[in-house]
Amino acid sequence: MRAGPLRPGEPVLLIDRKQRRYLLTLKPGATADLRGGKLAHDELIGSDEGRAVATSRGERFLMVRPTLAEYVLEMPRGAQIIYPKDLSVILLAADIYPGAAVLEAGTGSGALTMALLRAVGPSGTVYSYEVREDFARRAALNIERYLGPQDRLVVRAQDVYDGIADGPLDRVVLDVPEPWRVVPHAAAALRPGGILLSYLPTVPQTVQLVETIRRSGEFALLETTETLLRPWNIDGPSVRPAHRMVAHTAFLTTARRVFTEDGRREHGEFRDGEESKEPQETVDD
Repeated sequence: MRAGPLRPGEPVLLIDRKQRRYLLTLKPGATADLRGGKLAHDELIGSDEGRAVATSRGERFLMVRPTLAEYVLEMPRGAQIIYPKDLSVILLAADIYPGAAVLEAGTGSGALTMALLRAVGPSGTVYSYEVREDFARRAALNIERYLGPQDRLVVRAQDVYDGIADGPLDRVVLDVPEPWRVVPHAAAALRPGGILLSYLPTVPQTVQLVETIRRSGEFALLETTETLLRPWNIDGPSVRPAHRMVAHTAFLTTARRVFTEDGRREHGEFRDGEESKEPQETVDD
């Protein structure tokens, strides 16, 4: 996302009076055929966002540049996306920081890829593994349309189950059905203290992953969480939770790569996140 007048090739979001949303990519000479009439792209190009625009039939829309959260919900999809509520938690739980070297698998429609690219900044690198060419092609279009060309993104047509060709890595983020098959590869690729994060929709998958991580002896501080997002309606004296909420979408499991002199973990008391829930003591010098 950028500031200033809208330019050709940029995505814009149009929102009507019923809160229906329309995502457009601005093209000189093009016309959008909306529910409330037609709107020429040339009327938007060169103007500022955050204003009302009218169609040929007088229907008014609020025009803004989409946030990343808005964009991923409206963009074309090949694979199911990771929803914004989970994207935000992933960035913090995996501690994605500027300059980090991050591997993700698979690319899907590119929602997580874009979140990672923005977090690692111009000095970081995102390696993205995707075995399906159609998914990778769709993700590349989505990413370039929102972020522009990315020289910090390395896309590989590689099955992460067969191994990780890049490293050493600071973070490994997995959105694959059988992440337990990646645990030994992640252990070999991650630097000491690096973080492994996995996104899984079901309990049996999550249990198998957690058990595999524990048996490996290569990780500590293992923790699994889920995020439930409930909007509220505030309208004068009417203050209540929304009738609909985004409840369970996935479980997020994180673990830290740790080493001893022989390359393996020896302190079982550091194994799980639940064991560190006691109030922490601050030691002053």
